[in-house]
Amino acid sequence: MSTLSTKNATVNQWLDEMKALVQPDHIVWIDGSEAQLDALRAEAVSTGEMTKLNEEKLPGCYLHRTLPNDVARVENRTFICSREEKDAGPTNNWMAPEKAYKMLYDIARGSYHGRTMYIIPFSMGPIGSPLAKIGIEVTDSIYVVLNMAIMTRVGAKVLEALGDSNDWVRGLHCKVDVNEENRYICQFPEDNTIISVNSAYGGNVLLGKKCFALRIASYQGRNEGWMAEHMLILGIENPQGEVKYIAAAFPSACGKTNLAMLIPPEHFKKQGYKVWCVGDDIAWMRKGPDGRLWAINPENGFFGVAPGTNEKSNPNALASTRKNTIFTNVALNNDDNTVWWEGLDKNPPENATDWKGNPWNGKTSDVKGAHPNSRFTAPAKNCPCISPEFESLNGVPISAIVFGGRRAKTAPLVYQSKDWTNGVFVGSIMASETTAAAAGAVGVVRRDPMAMLPFCGYHMGDYFKHWLDMGEELGDKAPKIFNVNWFRLDEEGHFIWPGFGDNLRVLLWILARCEGKADAVETPIGYVPHPADIDTTGLDLDPQVLASILEVDPEIWKKEADGIEEFYAKFGDRLPEALRGELDKLKASLAK
Repeated sequence: MSTLSTKNATVNQWLDEMKALVQPDHIVWIDGSEAQLDALRAEAVSTGEMTKLNEEKLPGCYLHRTLPNDVARVENRTFICSREEKDAGPTNNWMAPEKAYKMLYDIARGSYHGRTMYIIPFSMGPIGSPLAKIGIEVTDSIYVVLNMAIMTRVGAKVLEALGDSNDWVRGLHCKVDVNEENRYICQFPEDNTIISVNSAYGGNVLLGKKCFALRIASYQGRNEGWMAEHMLILGIENPQGEVKYIAAAFPSACGKTNLAMLIPPEHFKKQGYKVWCVGDDIAWMRKGPDGRLWAINPENGFFGVAPGTNEKSNPNALASTRKNTIFTNVALNNDDNTVWWEGLDKNPPENATDWKGNPWNGKTSDVKGAHPNSRFTAPAKNCPCISPEFESLNGVPISAIVFGGRRAKTAPLVYQSKDWTNGVFVGSIMASETTAAAAGAVGVVRRDPMAMLPFCGYHMGDYFKHWLDMGEELGDKAPKIFNVNWFRLDEEGHFIWPGFGDNLRVLLWILARCEGKADAVETPIGYVPHPADIDTTGLDLDPQVLASILEVDPEIWKKEADGIEEFYAKFGDRLPEALRGELDKLKASLAK
């Protein structure tokens, strides 16, 4: 099936160890050719692992179902296995590497009996980019192979780029018997190693995704002087044809994918504004030769949540799924062999199969057809607004970094940090309030610094320090840092700001600030716009209402400062003094 091999001694030694451990019946190198991938798709259909969808309506698309016990990332089973427990920090689960290796190898031993070992050489980022990194994932799942072929660059060219280097990440995935009691996703940052056992769900087994691109890469970035961040990257092109780039971090359920693929309101479209998506989830950023911060999206596809994606909420994301896409845990429409999920449209199929494989009538059933965390894995090049710079080896220069969260009353629509150090403070206190959709009480504040809480591969106090160090390194060429909050509520609990495409109005003020073309009002937390400086043409929003969502209430922020104090206490003496200083300054400013 493939004649691929490598002379890289470190790769071959590790593969020999893995073969001896898992004992496969067959070994297949993934060369990245369409012929090989087609043969694997056909094999997956023949075994029932995947279902081929309607070739006319969804060309090259497939449906896959995972076991009901295996439908999401498992944070309580995810470990950072650093040699010292203190280096994992208070926000990660830790296990000693010797203990973890022994436990994982005991689980994995012989688990490929009767199975094929697929060896996937993959590049995070365009092959040959100075910002890219390489990994090898070993898996016993065709589903993983086909997803990795969408989400990363795979095959022979990756091995050529690697040469005889030892700078690559080792990834072992074993489905075993998908037993949740023995499910573990372990990262060994000091060894460039990831081991995932007893899962077959994408977030736990596509090891290039959060495991490598954030947990391992954040550790690599700190050691090597760059940043791996849970951020979208978008470009905004003005009517003169100039494009400026923004990187932005949001916790889940804050409209990150919608922002990454934003469609400008009609008023701006007519003027010639365009928005380009470079990435929807992860940004790797480093100082370029010109001293600015440059970013790539290390991924090659979108692993998006299906429910709620529709023609209105995110037409570009929906368009991305119309060909060569793998759908996971959505409903199958038996009448025309297409897929459906909650929120796709108001016309659920009556003759369907739900995500568990049971007969399902969407008109009468009170169970969901698609799992709430059902997914699509779509090639980024399918996206109608994919950036012309998507494959650029050098990436794109970042003008602004934006943090955001879901706050009913606290944060204004937008504010700019006072400087880089203050911006790191703003990122470190990022939070969202729980909604009815989340388990537990409504309105509870959950801190998620830089949206990295589940993904930082080392002590978060050291992570904040790395951010501060990057600011010193970049000096006056550092991007400006902002915070946005699309989710202010009125007294009846309705969103005040329209959101979606109208968020461009806020991004344009942000870019104007970066270029020194817009004024602002100083508040205790940072700089907010004059209401008149946000272009509301074509928007039915009373100027006084806009002014109200730009207000900073000192009493609410005094309570917020107490919450920050409590959160910071977690990090003990690993919290940088500079951030403690920022909190003290905030309190002093609020007391005036």
